[in-house]
Amino acid sequence: MDPNRLKGKNVMITGAAQGMGAAIAEYYAAQGANVCIGDINEAGANEVAARINAAGNGKAIALKLDVTKRADNAAAVAATVDAFGSLNVALLNAGLNKPRFFMDIDEDNWDMIMNVNAKGVLLGMQEAARQMIEQGKDGGPYKIINVGSIASRTTFDDVVPYCCSKHAVLAMITGGARALVEHNITVNGYGPGVVRTELWEQLDKDLVEIGKFKNPGESMDSLAANMILMKRYSYPNDVIGTAAFLASPESDYMTGQLIMIDGGMVMQ
Repeated sequence: MDPNRLKGKNVMITGAAQGMGAAIAEYYAAQGANVCIGDINEAGANEVAARINAAGNGKAIALKLDVTKRADNAAAVAATVDAFGSLNVALLNAGLNKPRFFMDIDEDNWDMIMNVNAKGVLLGMQEAARQMIEQGKDGGPYKIINVGSIASRTTFDDVVPYCCSKHAVLAMITGGARALVEHNITVNGYGPGVVRTELWEQLDKDLVEIGKFKNPGESMDSLAANMILMKRYSYPNDVIGTAAFLASPESDYMTGQLIMIDGGMVMQ
């Protein structure tokens, strides 16, 4: 790993108090980036920032961020600029899921998932782009990175609102790329599959609760055996390299792309 791959990059990451977001924040900092960690779990965000600062590579700050609120997204961008001088990369990672079979989906389930996973990404993109545009074309290319999913490319009957939200993320990658290219801003993303994180641990429990699977852990094992070509689920370390590539100069000639990191679940 090049310890200077992201040196001088100032990054805002949403949903980075745990799971993939935390792993990426630490990986970015290890390559020289300065990171603003935003999460509704402020205590967890502070813990991640403390680990980064103790490691002594890049610097980190943390703040409470509710991605469904425009003011919170704007405040996270402003905090990044205040701490580090500019914003080079915005990684919009925050997301959640709550499975329901199709006929059991209600308005509360739909609104909760779409507000965080879709509206939260839109607001984050807009507020990051405002700052990048203000900084001027010569400071770019700037990078907006959206976290999609296998659910951006296919749909499962027990998580339809989640799939709709991740299809929306893909639409914002392609639409945002077209809208922002004139400002020297690229918009790309990556689509994980089954990643063993706190989010999936909860999802596994929820799938047992609604009767999709009988036993804890069965969802991940079943998907690995039957849908993943590599026959194993993934961990955050399987994702961080692609996330770093998309933040680095190596991806400067890419925009409007969603890279799948799913062990072969979805073929493009």
